[in-house]
Amino acid sequence: MWKKTRLIKKNMKKIISLAFALIMMGGSALAQETIQLPQPDMKMLKMTVAKAMQQRRSGREYVKGKSISDKQLSTILWAAVGINDPKTGRLTTPTAVNMQDIKVYVCNEKGVWLYSAKANNLTQVSTQDLRPSLTARQMFVMDAPVTLLLVSEQSKNRRPNERYGAMDAGYVSQDIYLACAAMGLKTVARAMMDQEAVKKALNLKEGDYPMLNHPIGYGK
Repeated sequence: MWKKTRLIKKNMKKIISLAFALIMMGGSALAQETIQLPQPDMKMLKMTVAKAMQQRRSGREYVKGKSISDKQLSTILWAAVGINDPKTGRLTTPTAVNMQDIKVYVCNEKGVWLYSAKANNLTQVSTQDLRPSLTARQMFVMDAPVTLLLVSEQSKNRRPNERYGAMDAGYVSQDIYLACAAMGLKTVARAMMDQEAVKKALNLKEGDYPMLNHPIGYGK
């Protein structure tokens, strides 16, 4: 009986320690929800490239509380880092030495999701609202219903290069701008954010760099 009681206490300590660790991780280890996105709608991008370039603007005022649809989000993500040739797996945006290093995280009030181009889905990696760490005192970010966070995942690359990652993030950023212009949405590319808070919340590895974030929504 005494041994059994000691064993129960030992196991309880382990459970409490594990629960505390999960809380300290911001709930990221608990978040495993997967959202299947609808197929990207090419009709939403029917605007000519020339017209989209004419319409492209950096928007910093958003209609608070007006969400974008899952189909809109899926189409923007496809434009950003989607697969444009299923046979070869080629992406919509180029990357230096074909690193394909840019990962896009979708951030909103309910948490953070990682986009998979191959599966066309979102996997929740944190239940934390990361947007306050992205504002850098520019509170208009909180008015946008969604923010895309671009991370250069250099830790898995055979030739890590932060400068290449910055270039690649720029390519993705431009496609986000053009897609939003074609769809009548507003966005702005921002490098400002609390880098350390972002890395901690997403459990990023050494060599993974948060590059840019794009609030997206309807402009005022």
